[in-house]
Amino acid sequence: MPGFLMHAGATIQCPHGAPAQIIPTQPRVTVSGMPVALMSDQIVATGCPFTIPPAKPQPCVLAKWLMPSTRVTINGSPAMVAAGPGVGPGLFQSADQIPNGPPIVGSVQTRVTVI
Repeated sequence: MPGFLMHAGATIQCPHGAPAQIIPTQPRVTVSGMPVALMSDQIVATGCPFTIPPAKPQPCVLAKWLMPSTRVTINGSPAMVAAGPGVGPGLFQSADQIPNGPPIVGSVQTRVTVI
């Protein structure tokens, strides 16, 4: 499925509104001046307010991205791809690895599309 190449400057939130950031592991391949995100990179959320009854905090901590590029690899690792802004192809999890919902992609570069 074609989509936009994700990069470290993409705007991502957890489903509860907390900001998230892609932590890039490779600095050599860039798009729009930012490192391209690989499937092996982490997406980290900070400040998620999510709790479950009875008042047990289960904030979103990490996201697993589920849409790799099938044809673009960097150092042998597939690049992250997003169809565009909106609900992203992934799943945020708490520190206990409890699924909390999909990431929300606010903005992504639109100059490079990949398959």
